[in-house]
Amino acid sequence: MRENPGKQASYTSLKGFNFFVYGTMVLFTSFFQLYLQDVGMNKLEIGAVMSMGALVSIVANPFWGIWSDRYQNIRRIVMIMLTGTLILTQLVFQANTYEMIFICLALFYFFQGPLFAQSNTMILSYIEGTDQRFRTFRLWGSLGWAFTAIIAGPILEWTDVSVLSYLFAVLLFASMVCLLLLPRLRSNIGMAPMPFYGLRTILLHPFFLCFLFFGIMVSIPNTMNTTFMSLYITELGGSKSMIGFAVFLSSILEVAVFLLCDRLLKRRIPMLLGWLAVVSALFVLRWWLMAAATTPLQVALIQVLHCITFGGFFYVGTQLTMLLIPRPYRSSGQALYALTWSGLSGILGGILGGWLYQNLGAQSMYQSSVFLALVGAVGFGFMWLFVIRGGYRPLSEESEDLFEIEV
Repeated sequence: MRENPGKQASYTSLKGFNFFVYGTMVLFTSFFQLYLQDVGMNKLEIGAVMSMGALVSIVANPFWGIWSDRYQNIRRIVMIMLTGTLILTQLVFQANTYEMIFICLALFYFFQGPLFAQSNTMILSYIEGTDQRFRTFRLWGSLGWAFTAIIAGPILEWTDVSVLSYLFAVLLFASMVCLLLLPRLRSNIGMAPMPFYGLRTILLHPFFLCFLFFGIMVSIPNTMNTTFMSLYITELGGSKSMIGFAVFLSSILEVAVFLLCDRLLKRRIPMLLGWLAVVSALFVLRWWLMAAATTPLQVALIQVLHCITFGGFFYVGTQLTMLLIPRPYRSSGQALYALTWSGLSGILGGILGGWLYQNLGAQSMYQSSVFLALVGAVGFGFMWLFVIRGGYRPLSEESEDLFEIEV
């Protein structure tokens, strides 16, 4: 049955919203470090500032989730978060001391950090009960990320990095307009709270804890690269346009990787563990190439591997979390996986990467990344061997069919 014009307009607004929100965030993750460097911060201070978001999100995510569930008006909650993000970005660029920058950024992270999670919940609420697929809207987010990066690079090259504040304002305002064009939701799908009684079961599950530990080893270098790649390119003599090109290459094929994983990978624990080891090995290759790079163009071209490594790891890791944890505790498992991947790894990656870059240089930072990713790859390889040799069995009978080893 064909959707009515009103619903089609809503879907168009949702796509535009995702495009502009992701476009706004790529400005922060890829170019804001240049502004911090311009105002005199060293690499360690930049790493500490950028990692602060992961720390703040530990409080911010449950806060906004609770208020969203309580008021059952997620569109209004997202609008409040966008408004707070808009105001605080402007305050950050007006701050004239390091202390004020830190305070304004902490408040900025409080509004911005949970924005993706709440936006995803809002989109899922709008398309619930329809034939629309979430991946369609995620594609528009990836396009916003890629094309904003490649357009913003030349703009900042022709003007000045302080123009970032105006670019932030334009994109955030555009996302707010798209949000205002959406009809009010009758109800939210809700975000399942993390049941703390499930934590004990998970924390006593050594196989899952090994999975989280080796995942942290792989994700810390990814945070380092996200935080410092733009500074590395400029250190090698690259332009802001080259930074935009590198980010474009790192994200333009990301959705294609998600779609291929969804189509080709069977949801079996042995197969997914094997692929996780392979993807981690590709991370090792990626960081080795980054440590050996001598030109900005080489760094940019290496970022194509991001689509495969990050896209593949995130997809496979999410699927494995679902299969390793019994059904009653899966929301706890997913929350813990997200906390380690983006939270704990974000904090450690920013500070450790900043210290290594400041004291030993970018090459040493990426050489350390090779070692950390190698620990993860070898660890996942041993976990795969442990499983196929019969050393592991699922915790519940319901997941026996997800464990089968295919010859």
